[in-house]
Amino acid sequence: MKAGLLLAGLAAMLFQAAPAPAQDPNFHLFLCFGQSNMDGFPGLRDEDRGPVDERFRLLPAVDFPQSDREKGEWCTATPPLCRPSSGIGPADSFGRTLVDALPEGDWVGVIVVAVPGGKIEAFDSDKVEAYAKDGPDWLKNFIREYDGDPYQRLVDLGRKAQKDGVIRGILLHQGESNNGDPEWPEKVKTVYSRLLKDLDLSAKDVPLIAGEMVGKDEGGKCAEMNEIIARLPETIPTAHVVSSHDCKAVPDGLHFSPAGYRKLGGRYAKVVLEQMPASAKE
Repeated sequence: MKAGLLLAGLAAMLFQAAPAPAQDPNFHLFLCFGQSNMDGFPGLRDEDRGPVDERFRLLPAVDFPQSDREKGEWCTATPPLCRPSSGIGPADSFGRTLVDALPEGDWVGVIVVAVPGGKIEAFDSDKVEAYAKDGPDWLKNFIREYDGDPYQRLVDLGRKAQKDGVIRGILLHQGESNNGDPEWPEKVKTVYSRLLKDLDLSAKDVPLIAGEMVGKDEGGKCAEMNEIIARLPETIPTAHVVSSHDCKAVPDGLHFSPAGYRKLGGRYAKVVLEQMPASAKE
């Protein structure tokens, strides 16, 4: 009897220590991909490091040797989220905002895969090798971190995450390197459709949330791309666009400031909360 009670106690302790029960419908998962603004502009302020609610989880896409994070192992989503050299990005305040808005028994998990400076072609498994072949070394190095196929890394980790929770949405921030490309919405649709197919997801249950580039009000060098991004819902009916208006940028006109990322990420969360079914928030 005593042995049985001891085993039951140990089982309860282990359950409480887990990030979320297996296939828990209250563990809300989000795939996040894009280029440098999704990666997070380098440099972290103390105010952005923490504290982070342990209900906000990260499934790292690469190893973080200095912090003992391992690729594919859940951990608290303390920034940086993409790679050791990243800074804060929209996924940070997105997850924190979402956790604060959801019931205490809910969890939020993110997977962040980004290729700074990369076109959307970097996430097309059929084109990434040819795209990277003639690219600069820094681009090849970013792609190499994902074994040459960032899309496949996103899918592999998505499948692993699905054992623990439910994918509720896909977050995208990409377009600076495709600035002015009228075919961008169709290229995004190709990636989005493949993600739905490869992860056995339904578009109506898993919307695509895309953020605008740094706006004209902040001297955005790719602000005209926002006109193309605005047309994304015409190509993908389940796509939603997040405004970057009033999101502060740094002087390069391409990247947001920490304050800008916090505002942008909060807007991603607002869109997701509006789209999540009531049953998912109870």
